[in-house]
Amino acid sequence: MTGMGVEAGAHAARSRALAVLRIRGRALAVALLPAAAAVILLAGGSTGHLVGPGWDAARWVVSGAALLVLLAAAGVALVVARARPAVSPTVPVSEESAPDLYRMVRDLADRLDVPAPSAIALTPDCDSWLEDRTHPPHGPPSRTAHDQQGPGGDLASLGRGHPHRHAAATVLVIGSPFLWWMRVGELRAVLAPVVAGTGPSAHPDIAAARRFVRGLDATVAVASAPGRRAPARMVCAGLGWVARLLLRSCREHAAEMERGVAAAAAERAQAVDYGLRIVAQEQVGLAYAGWDRLLTRVALPAWRMGRWPARLDAGVVAALTELSRRDRLAEGFASRLGERPACDLLEEPGLVDEAASLLAARLFHGGPAEAGPDWAPVDWDDYPEEVVDRKWRSDAARLHRVLDTFGVRDTTGATADSPTGTGTPRTTRHGITAAGTAPTLARVLDHLSGPPSPPAENPRAAALAEGLSAELAREEAATPAARPKSEDVGPGSELWDDGALPLFPLQPPRTPREILADHVTAMVCCAAMDTAGAAPGLDWLDGPTLLIDGERAADLAPRVLSLTEDGDPSPLREWLTASGIRPEKPVRLV
Repeated sequence: MTGMGVEAGAHAARSRALAVLRIRGRALAVALLPAAAAVILLAGGSTGHLVGPGWDAARWVVSGAALLVLLAAAGVALVVARARPAVSPTVPVSEESAPDLYRMVRDLADRLDVPAPSAIALTPDCDSWLEDRTHPPHGPPSRTAHDQQGPGGDLASLGRGHPHRHAAATVLVIGSPFLWWMRVGELRAVLAPVVAGTGPSAHPDIAAARRFVRGLDATVAVASAPGRRAPARMVCAGLGWVARLLLRSCREHAAEMERGVAAAAAERAQAVDYGLRIVAQEQVGLAYAGWDRLLTRVALPAWRMGRWPARLDAGVVAALTELSRRDRLAEGFASRLGERPACDLLEEPGLVDEAASLLAARLFHGGPAEAGPDWAPVDWDDYPEEVVDRKWRSDAARLHRVLDTFGVRDTTGATADSPTGTGTPRTTRHGITAAGTAPTLARVLDHLSGPPSPPAENPRAAALAEGLSAELAREEAATPAARPKSEDVGPGSELWDDGALPLFPLQPPRTPREILADHVTAMVCCAAMDTAGAAPGLDWLDGPTLLIDGERAADLAPRVLSLTEDGDPSPLREWLTASGIRPEKPVRLV
């Protein structure tokens, strides 16, 4: 049954590939029709059959139109052939840096009886795929035995007899979190259906159809590029129209072709580690949940502070271990950690993790391409001090700057030099505000406290939230965007457009109410650290956290919401008193 399933999927893929190629042939035929008509008219005139003023005029018109159509068709064909299709941003892994990983993939290809991928790369996401880089601008594809087959070659038997030959420029892209969380056997089972796709990828009909579709897609991108002058825009408009028309014609066939390829690959992989693959698929879902939580709760605050965690993949192991400890549905998954991790297949996993972590910051946040004074890596041991403490104090400073613009005074009368209200205010390490008022938590509490209002919204809180949102927008606008180096962009660049970063933003913009709650929470944490001996901490699943007497303060959020949304400070004041935090004391700002 497995062999029949492979043949059925392969036949469906090849049929759809031929349909795509037929569309390419029809487009060529349409481009040649005026030239054929011109040849007939010219031949008729030379033989004395089509003579007279009318036929002479027709010959000139049709010949001119044929010449224009041929030039346009040649231009379109040249752009389709030379346009560089998008290449997924990945971290390349050379065979010298991961010989065991390459050996495992080749052994897997042996068992599947398909060609091995030509290279391996990592992506900072929980996914794996084969990337075809056989388009001419990506370099000449290496010729394999399967290129010798004609259009009628047997797709179901691709790869047999040549297990060690590489599929031409087919790169195996592996999700980097898989290498750190999964064991070697689990990774092998997960990659089996992916590697099995190298067989259909090597078939000449499917490879040609994919190159044609990818070339059309790249042509649309070339035609849509901004910044051209009027004549060039007109030419590109026509080029884009033709490419989009052909893409619409190919869309259904290309989609069905890829489904057939996937079905054939999945059927072929059924015989490899079937039982283990069921368990491994559970780990894929768990890895995705932990990775998403780590990025949104842990990495994102660091990125916003100009720091990028350099060991994200190692962090996902800690996050998933913590998840398995808290969630009984994930209980028992951590017991696998005694087996050999897949990252042991790398010679220097730390360097690979660092490269993948920097790429993750680029894709999900839009950070610079390399480290610098304002974009530095941070180790997990330094995260609480370098990220959490700085984040809270920066937010607290912003909160007091906005209060200064509102003319809000501290009712306790304390200053940074005189906590009891006496003395002349002056700038100190505690950061006296521009209004001459010490940055105290009491100032925030008194301003936001008020009687409950019918709309269930504190008007002072709403105004302060809007002010904070505006201040954040001004700060972001004043920060220069990361731009690519001049040598990294241009017609020959294989990378993505840096102007479109981040490609995959993690979260929608925060609402003003969320921004206010975050800033008030930061102020409370600063007061706790400066007056009650609390410390910043890192929770692998929830991100920055406040540690009081070594314990996580998990009940702070609802009390802050009572203040910001209802104007009721009582729950928060009770919590402050119970924790030994003094709101009237000034705090240190950045």
